Amino acid sequence: MDALSDVLRAAQLSGGVFLHAEFTAPWCVATRVTPKLCAPLLGPAAHLIPYHYVVEGELLIAVKGGQSQRLQSGDVVLFPQNDEHVMGSDLRLPPVLGGDVMRLPERGGLYSIRHGGGGARTQMVCGYLGCETPYGNPVLAPLPPCMTLTLEEAGPAEWIRSTFHYAAGEVASGRAGSETVLAKLSELLFVEAVRRYVDDLPAEQTGWLAGLRDPAVARALALMHGDLARAWSVDELGREAGMSRSTLAERFTRIIGMAPMHYLAHWRLQVAAQKLKGTSASLAQIAEAIGYESEAAFSRAFKKKFGRAPATWRRN
Repeated sequence: MDALSDVLRAAQLSGGVFLHAEFTAPWCVATRVTPKLCAPLLGPAAHLIPYHYVVEGELLIAVKGGQSQRLQSGDVVLFPQNDEHVMGSDLRLPPVLGGDVMRLPERGGLYSIRHGGGGARTQMVCGYLGCETPYGNPVLAPLPPCMTLTLEEAGPAEWIRSTFHYAAGEVASGRAGSETVLAKLSELLFVEAVRRYVDDLPAEQTGWLAGLRDPAVARALALMHGDLARAWSVDELGREAGMSRSTLAERFTRIIGMAPMHYLAHWRLQVAAQKLKGTSASLAQIAEAIGYESEAAFSRAFKKKFGRAPATWRRN
């Protein structure tokens, strides 16, 4: 199991689509997606990662207080921290609030927006990824406020682009079933965006995502994530990664920001927290699954990290 897939799985990403929008120049809208807005489609979610896919036309978009970017047909923009953002044909215009121009769904369909001055048209489909809180998740927490993704007509993501473009067109025409396709593609879009973000990190970058580019560190991460219950040692990880214990420990600590065994203990408890909320497994079963020899040892470690006993965490 690769570490990126495991961490994203633990975040319990669940994609969806909620809005079809058509704007005509001049226009400018400020918006932030709320869990309440998506609740009828998603159910309760601790955190949302909204995205906009440009089906037709172009627009400018900026996180509040940040620099603007120009998007064109086929581009996707994601907001990992769900920050308020403004978009439009001209961002110097006074923005209207997205909620003020949004139309309620008809017969269980999507929300919709038709807004603007009648000029050049921009058509978008807006969706989201619902997940557990990004804090403590080594992939979600360090991502920037705004991520753009161009789905080229050729290359590894071409099939995502063509399928997404087709399904978005189907949504715009009101065809049934297209929302389900887009919901699943939302998750793939996010993975592709993270992969490209990792590829573009500067050489001197440190952190968990940067560790995926270092073969030895990535191997150590994959080993720990692939067998969380195993009693790993730095010696074993070093042998598997093809280097000495001391070299792996130094490189891992420098890039990830903590020693290998510290990271393993941290991630075990993150997984335990997710299992307590998302499964009915007993404390003893969870302790065994993440590598603790006893329920008591697990409970002590969990309370030290989260400030609450596992049973209390599960109830709240």
